[in-house]
Amino acid sequence: MIPKTSTFALFAALGAWLLLLGADAPAQTPMPPKTNWVVGSDELIRIALTNNLSILISQIQPQIDQFALRGLYGAYEPSLTLNATHSYDKFPPGFFSQAGLFYPATTEQINSYTPTLSGFAPWGLSYSFTGPLSEQNVSGAPDLYNSEPSVSLTQPVLKNLWADSNRYQISLGKSTLKIDQWALSLQIMTVVNNMKAAYYTLISDRELVGVQEMAVKLAEETAHEDEQKVQAGAEAPLAQMQSESQAANARSDLLTARGNLAMQENVIRSLLGLRRDDWTSVTPVPAERLVAVPEHPDLRECWRTAMEKRPDMLQAKLKAETQHLLIKLDFNQLLPELDVVGGYGRNATELTFNGNLNTIRQGNYPFYDYGVVLTIPLGNTTARNKYKADKAAMEQLVLQIKQVELTIIPAIDNDVTKIRTDLLKVDATRQARIYAEQALEAEETKLQNGKNTSFFVLQAQQTLTARRSDEILALANYNIDLDQLAFDEGTILERNHIELHLR
Repeated sequence: MIPKTSTFALFAALGAWLLLLGADAPAQTPMPPKTNWVVGSDELIRIALTNNLSILISQIQPQIDQFALRGLYGAYEPSLTLNATHSYDKFPPGFFSQAGLFYPATTEQINSYTPTLSGFAPWGLSYSFTGPLSEQNVSGAPDLYNSEPSVSLTQPVLKNLWADSNRYQISLGKSTLKIDQWALSLQIMTVVNNMKAAYYTLISDRELVGVQEMAVKLAEETAHEDEQKVQAGAEAPLAQMQSESQAANARSDLLTARGNLAMQENVIRSLLGLRRDDWTSVTPVPAERLVAVPEHPDLRECWRTAMEKRPDMLQAKLKAETQHLLIKLDFNQLLPELDVVGGYGRNATELTFNGNLNTIRQGNYPFYDYGVVLTIPLGNTTARNKYKADKAAMEQLVLQIKQVELTIIPAIDNDVTKIRTDLLKVDATRQARIYAEQALEAEETKLQNGKNTSFFVLQAQQTLTARRSDEILALANYNIDLDQLAFDEGTILERNHIELHLR
């Protein structure tokens, strides 16, 4: 386990903020009110992740997906319908045609109450519970209560049994959420990788400025010594001109190095998402130095890790899995629709409401029905062609997985090769720098003893400056290579102790 410092606790807080169901986006992190801001890579990453607009935008989409997914489960929430009606009919008087009997005018009033609870179960069952109750009154006679509480069930046994539209949409919603979460993870990984590369480059640019400052100092000292020797007649004017030229060239290189450093500081400011007021008031100064910790990554292990953890590979695989669910659904739709149906209820007709309830409870007058309903589509052209199209789309997604794999293999191979090469270059450039220092000391000793001219010292100074620069660049490139490999195999967040909890 890698120990977590207090800085790393900030990363855990960032992970909690990116839970996709978190609170509103945090405000931009303010910069410390000082000119030279000594800062480490961990702090820069934390601020960049907090301020980066691409991340703030990307982290909203999974929240939208989560709400949409929750809404899809509403398909299994029952619906309650309450229906209450009053009807009034008045019939005129008349005679029975056969018996010749006279009947008076009548009025009929009916109050009907019909509550219904209906819905769907996740396994395709549809249900409906209803309890109709009517209160009937005819020409002032005693009220008559009639009720027929019942339940009706329909269960598919072929089409819509193991897959239906609701279940597919929920599975699709889960896949969409994961895909957008991985897209957010990739965005965060990209910001971390860019910031680490920019930070190492910032360190190297500052150290290169130091190298050029040393070169200017050495060149100016040599030029001053040559000037004194020329004035004393101990050396030809050519030597002074050569040393002055070397000093002028060193000053030019120093200006170039300072310009590169200023531009790299702007890169850091841009990655931090600084506000306009903070842009020129803050100068990031790296708190770390370039070191080379030897690492020897195994190529095949890196490939295996990338196949398991790279967000783009996980997205490609999940899209294929989601397509498989669609194939399963559409294959089910090719089958005939065979539903088992059934219902049960009880009748009651009484003069009082309580009597009606007692009759229902006793169940003396039940009714029920059961059976099957078979629907056979003739032709079923739409379903058959959709199924074929889904299978063709699956072949396309499988090829896309292979395509992602083919981008991973050479990228990681190149990363591993660069790490091995740059680690060797770190050692080689260090040795070259040491020998250059020794060579300069030897040439300076010879010059002091009058055994050579300043021309050879100038050459040794140029060589030492170049070797020092080579060593710094080799160290920076090696560290950048390590983070690039971690990015390409999907482990850069782990490498930088960032815990991202996506659910």
